[in-house]
Amino acid sequence: MAELGGNYDIIADSRIEIEMCRLLVYKAAYLMDTIGNKAARGAISQIKVAVPNMALRVIDRAIQMHGAAGVSQDFPLAALWTSQRTLRLADGPDEVHRRVIARKELAKK
Repeated sequence: MAELGGNYDIIADSRIEIEMCRLLVYKAAYLMDTIGNKAARGAISQIKVAVPNMALRVIDRAIQMHGAAGVSQDFPLAALWTSQRTLRLADGPDEVHRRVIARKELAKK
């Protein structure tokens, strides 16, 4: 399956996004350890937006690669997408976290 069409690009893009989010999580964890959770709130909000959205994109690409089988019961992809989409709401909608991020950025003036 990896050899078909543009699947190399899809796999590469997914790996790149996963690594970007991993580094963002490491940064947030470092800030939490060094300056405390309250001061790291902006970084925490960034991961609460970036990571779930990245996971949805990766799952969506996997569904696309599998074609109609990707949404069948033969693969767990449709169920993964549904549960991941629900998790995006678990700690508040993205808009709330984006507001925190924007306020932190604007406060840097």
